Amino acid sequence: MTVASILDKAVVGERIDAGEIERLFSEGSLLELGQAADAVRRQKTEEGVASYIIDRNINYTNVCIYRCRFCAFYRTKEASDAYVLPFSEIADKIAETVASGGTGILLQGGVHPDLRMEFYEDLLRQLKTNFPEVHLHAFSVPEIWFLAKVEKLPVSDVISRLMAVGLESIPGGGAEILEDTTRRRILSRAKANTDQWLEVHRIAHDLGLRTTATMMFGVGEPTAARVDHFLGIRGLQDRTGGFTAFIPWTFQDRSTDLEGEVEPAGGFDYLKTLAIARLALDNVDHVQGSWVTQGAKIGQLSLFFGADDLGSIMLEENVVASAGVEFRMTQPDMERTIREAGLTPRQRRTLYEPL
Repeated sequence: MTVASILDKAVVGERIDAGEIERLFSEGSLLELGQAADAVRRQKTEEGVASYIIDRNINYTNVCIYRCRFCAFYRTKEASDAYVLPFSEIADKIAETVASGGTGILLQGGVHPDLRMEFYEDLLRQLKTNFPEVHLHAFSVPEIWFLAKVEKLPVSDVISRLMAVGLESIPGGGAEILEDTTRRRILSRAKANTDQWLEVHRIAHDLGLRTTATMMFGVGEPTAARVDHFLGIRGLQDRTGGFTAFIPWTFQDRSTDLEGEVEPAGGFDYLKTLAIARLALDNVDHVQGSWVTQGAKIGQLSLFFGADDLGSIMLEENVVASAGVEFRMTQPDMERTIREAGLTPRQRRTLYEPL
């Protein structure tokens, strides 16, 4: 089958298989991939509109037991700059977010070895009491998996207890690449593997929580690993329908253990992978463009390569910034970026509900 026929198949809504996705990586030209991805985007989302959200990434601790090779953010407990934010400081950050028009909080940390269920429950309970209108999108697989292990609880119990005190959705952190050969090379071996990451999201979906799916690529993985990642997400979405969006971004290597070992993905590879993601993930409605790692101009181009959303204006971002990338955008910047692409900007909430 030719690349053109594979693209035609995807555009009319027929599922493309692993071999066809791999063929798009090896033989597809950037522009033809972009055209096809844009056609699929226009079928799946509202014509002429691109969405964004005002929220904040709050990293409540930078202490992490996992020490992954791709991460420049983590610290050991003994590090001079290790921290756990007081609840009062987290509340101040949320109040500032609300004052700026924000509607949600993405709350993630490193995985601190001393924090237990009571910490997470108390934090959510206080935040939901003080900010009932703010959507709490919090605690990705590494945190949940760790809590299940140290508390000797089923994952379903951990998630249910967090939901009872205010958890409203789960971010896709910890996915990186859902292919275990690559994961073993770049992650701590104690971190959740591919099947375990997918299982936590399956359990969350079965309990009624929506989650996001993410992918960090450009760590020297073969394209087959990216294909495996797409198939893992697609397969679970077939079963549960629980993913709201797919959010791919490129690895940033500065100050990580992988610096100089791999050639990070640039704008060309980013746009190509984004377009193929839109074509492969036929059951995921929203695909998010990553201006945070690629800058506003590539973020704007992503709206022609399958993305229908540009994510958050990022009132705060620490993890990517720790690897040396500090693109910033205000709400007027975001709306201008979308309008200059010929689209109408629309602010949304966390689960893609329009305001």
